[in-house]
Amino acid sequence: MSNLVVPRRSLLVGTAALAVAPATAFATNSPDLGKPAPGFTVVDSNGKSWSLTDLKGKVVVLETTNHDCPYVRKHYNARNMQTQQREAAAKGVVWLTLASSATGEQGYVTAQQANDLTRSRDAQPAAVLLDPKSQVARAYGATVTPHMYIIDANGMFVYKGGIDSIPSADVADIPKAKQYVRIGLDEVLAGKPVTDASTRPYGCTLKYPRTST
Repeated sequence: MSNLVVPRRSLLVGTAALAVAPATAFATNSPDLGKPAPGFTVVDSNGKSWSLTDLKGKVVVLETTNHDCPYVRKHYNARNMQTQQREAAAKGVVWLTLASSATGEQGYVTAQQANDLTRSRDAQPAAVLLDPKSQVARAYGATVTPHMYIIDANGMFVYKGGIDSIPSADVADIPKAKQYVRIGLDEVLAGKPVTDASTRPYGCTLKYPRTST
C-alpha cells in the first residue's frame, strides 16, 4: 500500500489558510488496489440514490471536491476537470463528484449549492454525491481535494491518487503534467492494467467532521 504524501504547506485564500497536509487524523487507510472497491449508497444533489452495486458493469470515477480549494479551482478554472468529465461520459464511464466536506466546514454544500456550482462551472459529472459525514471519503481513505479513484466494470479498485503528476495550484502546469486519470481510464477501457495505479494525491486537506472533545 502506498504512502500518501502531499506538500506540507498552506495557501492563503482571502483570510483563510488552506492546509494541504494529509488528513491522516481522520482518514482511514486506503483500501487495497486489485480488491473490490468499498461499497456505498449515497443520495445526490437531486435526491437520487446511487449505489456502487447498481453500477457494476460500468467503469466509475470518484472525484473528491471542495469548491473553495485552490487546487480544485485550478482544474475547474482551466476546464480540465470538465473536459475529462465529458470525455469519460462519452466513453460510458460514470463520473461521480463527491462533496465530502463536513457540515460547517470549508467546501460543505447543500444540494442547491452543489447544483448551482455544477451549472456555473459547466461541469458534467453523472452526479454530485452529498457525503457531509465523510463516510464514503473515509472508506476510500481520501486525504485531499481533489483525490481521484477509478473502479473497473467488475467493481475492482484499480486507481487511487492525483488527477495528474504536478502537485501545484498553477493552471499553467496542467499541459505539462502526466494526466493520470485520463490515461488510467483509457487503459481500463482497453482491458489493460493501469500503469500508474497508485500516485501521489495533492490538494487541500479534506475537511472531515471534527472529533468531539
